[in-house]
Amino acid sequence: MKFVFMMIMMIPLSFLGSFWLNQFIWFVMSFIFLLEFSFNYLVLNVSYDYGMDLLSYSLIMLSFWICSLMILASEKIYFYNNWSGLFLFIVLLLMFSLYMTFGSLNLFVFYIFFEVSLIPTLILIVGWGYQPERLQAGIYLLFYTMFASLPMMISIFFCYSKSGSLQFYYLMKMNSLLVYLLINMVFFIKVPMFFVHLWLPKAHVEAPVSGSMILAGIMLKLGGYGLMRLMVLFTLIGSKINLFFISLSLVGGLYISLICMRQSDMKSLIAYSSVAHMGLVLSGIMTMNYWGLAGSLVMMIAHGLCSSGLFCLANISYERISSRSLYLNKGLMNLMPNLTLMWFLLISSNMAAPPSLNLLGEIMLINSIMGFSSLNMIFLMMISFFSAVYSLFLYSFSQHGCFYSGMYSFYMCSVREYLLLMLHWVPLNFLILSSDLLVLWV
Repeated sequence: MKFVFMMIMMIPLSFLGSFWLNQFIWFVMSFIFLLEFSFNYLVLNVSYDYGMDLLSYSLIMLSFWICSLMILASEKIYFYNNWSGLFLFIVLLLMFSLYMTFGSLNLFVFYIFFEVSLIPTLILIVGWGYQPERLQAGIYLLFYTMFASLPMMISIFFCYSKSGSLQFYYLMKMNSLLVYLLINMVFFIKVPMFFVHLWLPKAHVEAPVSGSMILAGIMLKLGGYGLMRLMVLFTLIGSKINLFFISLSLVGGLYISLICMRQSDMKSLIAYSSVAHMGLVLSGIMTMNYWGLAGSLVMMIAHGLCSSGLFCLANISYERISSRSLYLNKGLMNLMPNLTLMWFLLISSNMAAPPSLNLLGEIMLINSIMGFSSLNMIFLMMISFFSAVYSLFLYSFSQHGCFYSGMYSFYMCSVREYLLLMLHWVPLNFLILSSDLLVLWV
């Protein structure tokens, strides 16, 4: 509760023009929340409707971390005084809705905050995006998400009539294919699953850097979290139908990996790689076994940090060159040799090189998906290979070659940008040392 009150008290502070003080307080909140960690609880019930286990804890911690880094990345909004107070308030509102979503023990409260978190994201994209097409991206995001949300509400009421309660503990097992599809379709769109993923590249390309970071870092994880919580209700029907969704995700992941290699837009490439990675996470959750759930959590946290860091890197070169095209962002090694190291570190993490969390997550997911059906190995092998291909394609295309001749002035990296990138990379690679925390919650 103290974090909720702290966020409420920060509302007036957002509008007082103290941008960096806000950012400092976000970091302080992250570290205070880190100190809250304890193995003594499986579920810490703050109240009847609100509590936390290790799954919620990890994702709330990730949300705090990404939100504080969002403000650090958005110096331009402060520098040009582009409604910076309103921006801080929107980030605060977003964090509040995420905090309540991940901590809720009641299905209806979870649903309400799950939908509320869409509004600040939409405002971020439409309000601070770059091109006029951002309106189209906002409409895509809104309609894809809202399309499945009313059926979910109806099926939540159906669950209530069956179980007599909406607490996660007391929900009855459902053996209905219709309820399975109506409830889970919201999460499939949010993850996003192949076929309902079209809103994601659009939203990423048009969003400002903070919007991309929160989309890649947290919003995709909401879908995975919801599936992890509710797949328990559908064990009977799931054992019959989940193979279809696993196959769809893996074939889709392979297809999207091939699409990645045809991209000329840096942000678009990173966005499509998110879809491929989250396809693996979705497959892992659908296996409904220990390795799958634990591996999905590890992969979600790893992807949240790695993808967010890559969007920051793409934004750093976009601020210099004013283009996201890979044909113009060439030879960056000649212009910013010190940033080439950061590109390499984050891209190697993206293709699951040791010692990143991505490696641990991928090994666990491969184990679980292979346990479900050994035929999946073909797709897993190709997805792993092509993820390395498009990652190295992005690295070699952007760092090597002759730099863009139309440039007439250039400034090097600031300390703020190095700090921003290191704060993505350090947890991503050092959390593997305490990976036991991430696999013990199941």
